[in-house]
Amino acid sequence: MKKLLVLLFAASAALFAFKPAANTWNADKAHSKLGFVVTHLMINDVEGSFKNFESTISASKDDFSDAVITLSADVNSVNTEDEKRDAHLKSADFFDAEKFPKLTFKSTSVKKVSANKYKVSGLLSLHGVTKSVTLDATLRGLTTNPMSKKATAGFKVSGTVKRADFALGSKYPNAMLSDEVTLNANTEFVKN
Repeated sequence: MKKLLVLLFAASAALFAFKPAANTWNADKAHSKLGFVVTHLMINDVEGSFKNFESTISASKDDFSDAVITLSADVNSVNTEDEKRDAHLKSADFFDAEKFPKLTFKSTSVKKVSANKYKVSGLLSLHGVTKSVTLDATLRGLTTNPMSKKATAGFKVSGTVKRADFALGSKYPNAMLSDEVTLNANTEFVKN
């Protein structure tokens, strides 16, 4: 009887300890964009993006409710379709790319709020400052890519951060550049 109890206890412990293996999804950069929008002179939105970035999702649940998301972007890849402005953004006035070459994000929680909508909280590190941010994410769909035959997920992500929180462009008042910067990403992730 004692052996049976020990065996049942061991089987129960193994069952509770079992977790499904996490799947890793990598951003398909050819079909993804990491962007931002800032208002100039309080009258016009100027868009930009980071051309070089890496992002992964690790999740064991099919609905991504237990996902861990990481992102790293090369600040020197900032692109606003204007070389002079891009050079200024890379300077010490804004990103100071020589001193702080990477922008990073790592999720701390992913909360499913409806069938395909999520609140993603995490730590954003930019310009030598790390702050907690919460972003809205929408799972736009899951499919099998007919070319690669791999599972592919599409996400739209948006949120707002403040320049002042990251000491970006401190000498430029809100009347020149909005303190609020809208972050947006349209991404396809491919399951490994």
